[in-house]
Amino acid sequence: MSVKGAEQIITTQRLIDKKQRGEKITMLTSYDYTMARILDSVGIDVILVGDSAANVMAGHETTLPITLDQMIYHAQSVMRAVKRALVVVDLPFGSYQGNSKEALSSAIRIMKESGADAVKLEGGEEIEESVKRILCAGIPIMGHLGLTPQSINKFGTYAVRAREAEEAEKLARDAHLLEELGCFAIVLEKIPAALGKKVAGELKIPMIGIGAGGGVDGQVLVAHDMLGLQQEFSPRFLRRYHNLYAEMKTAFANYVSDVRSGNFPNEKEQY
Repeated sequence: MSVKGAEQIITTQRLIDKKQRGEKITMLTSYDYTMARILDSVGIDVILVGDSAANVMAGHETTLPITLDQMIYHAQSVMRAVKRALVVVDLPFGSYQGNSKEALSSAIRIMKESGADAVKLEGGEEIEESVKRILCAGIPIMGHLGLTPQSINKFGTYAVRAREAEEAEKLARDAHLLEELGCFAIVLEKIPAALGKKVAGELKIPMIGIGAGGGVDGQVLVAHDMLGLQQEFSPRFLRRYHNLYAEMKTAFANYVSDVRSGNFPNEKEQY
């Protein structure tokens, strides 16, 4: 586990300060040492050890199958690399919903066994008791509203959330509730841009968007998606900054060809 340097370390308070100064917050996912080391080196503010590891790393169709033990493993790997960024770890499905004592136990395990900085939970008033228990233990919480992937079986779709007035009003209420309870930030996923801007303007804590428009306080993407490693997933909010899929496929194919032809290793690559 790395020991972060004290000078430029990102804390929950520094994220709130960034919002007050009008500075945008940057956030990307990582599940392993190598990726986290690169992200930390470029000055990313927040690294999310997301339950999206279930999709990206394990090939599941939803985030539901990933376990608490697996999330802790990924968080440990990330923490060994990070010296500056704030590391937030998703509490996986089944580790906090409906049982606040289990929620606290799950959050404590993540913090003690990985050394992470905070946890993230999906939901609003439905998880109020879990949020209260975790915060009372001194564990920082990032909320998550809008499209909540752990509730996919309830909603049955990954469509944009909170288009209708009733759901939009509930999202705003939940955001205010999470702030009042003591959460330090909230992820807003796949909601109308106007609603994202409205909620961000009403709250003092940062709203970090993924498909929530440009009027929020920061942005988060899944790193594998923005690097082009995932080709099947193409929502409107995703900007692909590279096409690593094509580059890696070419590199692997060249290696296969060189080995089969006897070109690798050459004389300079031998002892």
